[in-house]
Amino acid sequence: MPDFQEILFKLSIMALPALFAITLHEAAHGYAALKFGDRTAQMLGRLSLNPLRHIDPIGTVLLPMTMFIFTGFMFGWAKPVPVDFRNLRNPKRDMIWVAAAGPGVNFLLAFISALLLHVAPMAPDFMSPWAVNNLAVSLQFNVLLALFNLIPLPPLDGGRVLVGILPMRAAMAVSRIEPYGMGILLLFVFLIPFAAGHAGFDFNPLYMILAPATDWVVNAIAGLTGLTS
Repeated sequence: MPDFQEILFKLSIMALPALFAITLHEAAHGYAALKFGDRTAQMLGRLSLNPLRHIDPIGTVLLPMTMFIFTGFMFGWAKPVPVDFRNLRNPKRDMIWVAAAGPGVNFLLAFISALLLHVAPMAPDFMSPWAVNNLAVSLQFNVLLALFNLIPLPPLDGGRVLVGILPMRAAMAVSRIEPYGMGILLLFVFLIPFAAGHAGFDFNPLYMILAPATDWVVNAIAGLTGLTS
């Protein structure tokens, strides 16, 4: 039987960092697109820091909470901010900056979270442990979200950056993967680990790549901000 008090505490220190990370990630795409000439997000009311405008009921709420309660692992998504790359002043070049804006903001949030960890212990006793836990989760989650989105697979941000960098012929070949990108991603996130588990061995290729990369970046940020000597 799950310990619901422990579950509620863990959710309380994970929900706020995740909501901030996802909201600012999506808003960053919209603001970057506006800067480079595309007003689609603005016209559709998605150029906003209001989390409610970016929440997907299934991907942001139902799926992550269900997975966390039963597995301790969270996976989900927000509603992507709409961007019409044809409206950008230089679509191929500007696509790189629009796509990179989301992960860039997450790295910035991770850095800010690490800096705030220096002052969080000074909060009142009843609040200090909760604040420290929130900021620690924010540091870890923002790095993980940034690295996950930088996987070079369309429609993830890394895939769009790759399309913008490659020569036109190679870029067109990569962009043709986009309709199948989410299916490929779900294969590596869910189906392969699930099948491997049923076959009696632990094999999660995405985790094997993202976990050490996340630890390395978190440790690098901790070093740069003086959290570790």
